Amino acid sequence: MSFRVTKKDLTVSEVRNPSQLPAQIEILKIEEPLIEALILTPDRYLGAVLKLLTENRGEQKKMEYISTQKILLTYFLPLNEVVFNFYDQLKSVSQGYASMDYEVVGYRVSPLVRLDILVNRAPVDALSLVVHQDKAVGLGRALVGKMKTLIPRQQFEVSLQAAQGKRIIARETIKPFRKDVLAKLYGGDYTRKMKLLEKQKAGKKRMKKVGQIEIPQEAFLALLKLR
Repeated sequence: MSFRVTKKDLTVSEVRNPSQLPAQIEILKIEEPLIEALILTPDRYLGAVLKLLTENRGEQKKMEYISTQKILLTYFLPLNEVVFNFYDQLKSVSQGYASMDYEVVGYRVSPLVRLDILVNRAPVDALSLVVHQDKAVGLGRALVGKMKTLIPRQQFEVSLQAAQGKRIIARETIKPFRKDVLAKLYGGDYTRKMKLLEKQKAGKKRMKKVGQIEIPQEAFLALLKLR
């Protein structure tokens, strides 16, 4: 899926990867693909389906009864909201009875931003997203919160951050394993204990600089489900 980006110098480019998005200060406007969706649902699930459409920035074009108990909805929706988890959500809220067909009908200007996930202050390109600015904070918090439960603990502290541009909008910390370096000391002077603790602290700081964090596949799958 591509976005059409117009910069302030009026150059236009197609962006297919969030990492290719220019800095927000350079962007004049972003256009996202727009679809026209036809959704057929039993009338008893209409309220839940309409709520789902609203949450995904849908705009109603038409609603008509095609039988005494079935309704055909015509909606405009951003493709960005549909391609990942929308169909599963539609089936869920309608207990499997609703169906959908759609076609891309053009582009629409939208207030979109790039959401980056940073692990120990280093951005992970594969976890970057282009999202509506109203959803950025909530999605960022949900993502780092989920990643905290999925990434294994390390010998050093791991920071997880969600960033919108240079602004950090969410943060979680994975605490390190704790090793009691004083366990074998019985008595002894205070200075020796402090030296051991300082040595441990320096070692963890060095590990944090050179350590590689392995991000499990479940974290990437969680991104698809949460967005």
